[in-house]
Amino acid sequence: MTAITVATTRLRQRFPLLEPAGVLLLIVGIATYVGIKDPNEHGHYPTCPFLMFTGYYCPGCGSLRAIHALVHLDIVTALRLNILTVCVMIPIALFYYFRWATERVLGRSIRKRMVKPWVIWTLFYGLLAFWLLRNLEPFAFLAPYGLSPN
Repeated sequence: MTAITVATTRLRQRFPLLEPAGVLLLIVGIATYVGIKDPNEHGHYPTCPFLMFTGYYCPGCGSLRAIHALVHLDIVTALRLNILTVCVMIPIALFYYFRWATERVLGRSIRKRMVKPWVIWTLFYGLLAFWLLRNLEPFAFLAPYGLSPN
């Protein structure tokens, strides 16, 4: 073992929530920035390249605006902008974040495979289906409300 590995191991044992706290601080900082810098105002963020070049919505289109709406506790608008982000991706991220932090506090080693393969494949195919459906006329309600592909 190298000196850095030993030092890192000791630091993790002494302060098990150091890394989860750092990640949480980063997430809060990003959410605060998105809450302050409105994505609806032109010039704050780049346009989605997929939307710009193809005119079709990607699965992430509307996510930044949805996060902005969530920061301002406007859940209805967030759902209308990107239901996948609000109802699936954020809850999954929160679940695995708290699972990771809990394992650190309890002193368990992080499992090499925290996510089961079937979960990854389900998310992958669900993401592809969402991507396709939100660009079809009968499923226009899945498209980001108020975001023009032009």
